[in-house]
Amino acid sequence: MVEDNKVVVFFTSVEEFGLPVQNVISIERYQQVKSIPHMPKYMVGVLTIRGELVPIVDTSIILFNKSVEVTDKTRIIVTKTDTLSVGLIVDDAKEILDIAMDQIKQLNLTYQVSPYITGVATLDGRLVTLLEPTKLFEALEGFSNVRDHIHSHQ
Repeated sequence: MVEDNKVVVFFTSVEEFGLPVQNVISIERYQQVKSIPHMPKYMVGVLTIRGELVPIVDTSIILFNKSVEVTDKTRIIVTKTDTLSVGLIVDDAKEILDIAMDQIKQLNLTYQVSPYITGVATLDGRLVTLLEPTKLFEALEGFSNVRDHIHSHQ
């Protein structure tokens, strides 16, 4: 039996990405975020979501070095990592997909440059880049400062 991966698919810029469903806590409508001074460029601010203080990051800045343009489709995907919950601002959260292991291509060069990319799924002419949230945030410059700030205000 081939094991399937359930992923939440989202758009940032014109690319599709997938996060493991077990790392996704919720998908929220975009709301105004409380800014925190002296944080890295990708860090938009914080929100209290279900009683928890959650850092909110701009996925478009992280992946493409340009800010997301907020529209009525903009969402915040709240993900859990090994150390805390983080909200990802995305252009649109589209669907939950089951991706068979044989649909995922490993890209060895990509891993060396971007260790948070676990593969690329090819689905009927679509390419969905699969991300590992804990590795994504650990790779961000200054993220340990964000994590420490959040933990000190919980």
